[in-house]
Amino acid sequence: MIPLLVSIQIAMAAAASRPAAGPYPFAVGEQFRYSAKLGMLKLGEASMQVVSIDTVRGAEAFKFRFRLNGGNFIFRIDNVLESWTTVADFKSLRFRNDNKENDKVRLSEYDIYPDSGFFRQRGRDAAHPTPSQPLDDAAILYFVRSTPLEVGKQYRFEKYFKQDKNPLLVRVLKTERMTLPDGTTVECLVLNPVIDDRGMFADRAEARLWLTNDARRIPVQIRSKYSFGTVTLRLEQMDLAD
Repeated sequence: MIPLLVSIQIAMAAAASRPAAGPYPFAVGEQFRYSAKLGMLKLGEASMQVVSIDTVRGAEAFKFRFRLNGGNFIFRIDNVLESWTTVADFKSLRFRNDNKENDKVRLSEYDIYPDSGFFRQRGRDAAHPTPSQPLDDAAILYFVRSTPLEVGKQYRFEKYFKQDKNPLLVRVLKTERMTLPDGTTVECLVLNPVIDDRGMFADRAEARLWLTNDARRIPVQIRSKYSFGTVTLRLEQMDLAD
């Protein structure tokens, strides 16, 4: 009999080698809108959407957009993540992170070349290694929606586009009942995604992602720690693609 630890490691390795399979549980036109709270206080709103199918260097690519916008009398944030990820095999080709916190503005744009094994940040000459199936921060949200997951397991993926920040770990902590905007109550998987980088999935962010445990894999809630406090996004409106 194979020891339990060994069998889990084998399952993790097999999962890491599989690309996200189509058809995907999302399509162009899907949009989710969230209320954003900082602790118990209203912060603003957030959204994530499948904007379009674009062409990047000859390849059809989903364009994803995630936005968190809000603040109060002492703090403002407007963070937009945009990702261009291939439709055929779900590899990130381009990533844009436009982040404004009060008067601090940080724009990072990346061109990712999976077939050549490198990425470049725009405005800088250096090339850096990337894995063969890279994912950026926004694409990760859609990748986990497309990946088979079981409660109690941890999955390891060598897929984050910054090779030296791998692995991407996805821990499936438990299930929890949540209510959707249409009033229905559904079982959700509670995930803890982690990458060794800054942002909503950093280890120190202690991120939690609630996905409906059905074919739609709707992100019902997202919680993450930032430098200014813990932000919780709760789904308020959902427009599913036809």
